[in-house]
Amino acid sequence: MAFNLHQLLLFVLFLLFSCFSSVSCGSDHDVSQLPPVTPINRDLYRTSAALMEEIEALVNRHPDKLHMETFRSSNKGYNAELNVVTYCQNRTAIEDKSKFRILLSFGQHARELITTELALRILSILSEEQFLPKVDPLLLKKTLEKIVIKVVPVENLNGRKKVEEGDLCERRNGRGVDLNRNWSVDWGKKEKDFDPYEEFPGAAPFSEPEAQLMRKLSMSFDPHIWVNVHSGMEALFMPYDHKNTTPSGIQSEKMKLMLETLNHLHCGDRCVVGSGGGSVGYLAHGTTTDYMYDVARVPMSYTFEIYGDEKASSRDCFKMFNPVDHVTFNRVLNEWSAMFFAMFNMGAHQMTDVQESTPFNNVEHLISIDDYLNGYLIERKNRYGEKKEFLDLGLQEIRTYFRLFLLSSVMLMFMFCSRIAKSNRSHLPSIPL
Repeated sequence: MAFNLHQLLLFVLFLLFSCFSSVSCGSDHDVSQLPPVTPINRDLYRTSAALMEEIEALVNRHPDKLHMETFRSSNKGYNAELNVVTYCQNRTAIEDKSKFRILLSFGQHARELITTELALRILSILSEEQFLPKVDPLLLKKTLEKIVIKVVPVENLNGRKKVEEGDLCERRNGRGVDLNRNWSVDWGKKEKDFDPYEEFPGAAPFSEPEAQLMRKLSMSFDPHIWVNVHSGMEALFMPYDHKNTTPSGIQSEKMKLMLETLNHLHCGDRCVVGSGGGSVGYLAHGTTTDYMYDVARVPMSYTFEIYGDEKASSRDCFKMFNPVDHVTFNRVLNEWSAMFFAMFNMGAHQMTDVQESTPFNNVEHLISIDDYLNGYLIERKNRYGEKKEFLDLGLQEIRTYFRLFLLSSVMLMFMFCSRIAKSNRSHLPSIPL
């Protein structure tokens, strides 16, 4: 039977309608098969504004120990601020350069909310409003007498606000720059798998006000330990991020030994330990920790990754980077706050040993092991009026063994004191959930 023009048009319209209907239905079917996206658990996580209000109230309740400053900077109409909380048992001694200095930054990547909650937990313990279980408060107080700690609770406030508005996968700052790619060491290099949405390094090194403020803070404070706190996995990283090697020399061995000790005591040996570039599976260029170690010369520069859900979908960012239930949330905060205070203790012990081995109390008068050995050997050469070949050949070996001896003594003393404390102290109540 022949079709007339009217029937043919109706038939074509019917086919088009059927086609679009099937595509639409197919799309709906595909969407329904996608894994769900976990929202922010407001019972666990504070907004950045609420977090900073709570921290400010904490500081106001303990003005003898805590002090907060706000720094601001801008670039081409983009404004940023950095809140910095300083802890010192005697606030008048904040500028005392003989103290061991520690700089901690949290929330550099906007979607990693758990890190900023850890910042609040650490400050609460420092103020003695919360307590670490199984830790002698007297020993802890003695440790804290020797140190000054600066805490940046939320480094990336502008990016954090975008996450709170619903962009749960955002890690960059308020204008789309990854703050952990905006530093000058190996800046701008792009790997084959470079993703501009994730890792855009900015127009130039330190183009972002947040990075500028952090650099100024590190220069003025001159810390002995730097830790950049992230989430996404469980790891204790040291330099380098931009290559798959660690630095050479005794200082690198000291850094790794500290991480291995922390991993064993507080991570159950499950944390990845090593260089970021050699352990995480990709190289990162222009990172803060590489700058702190190579340029700022912070002796112990670390990146800690405190949590990660490897089973979470790549589109379910909140679940991937943050605990979503109360039990895991509190376990992470308890374990990692204990890890940080163990690190404080180890660092303070190192500082004490150095100070007790010299007649000077001011660190400006301290001389390095290299300088001491060089001076001693040169003095011996001059005294006998001739250059002894064995002195030249053995200098490097003497330096190495002397450094290892000091480091081993510090670690053994730390472990010995920890065992004594465990056997003598009474258990404190756990931190309330």
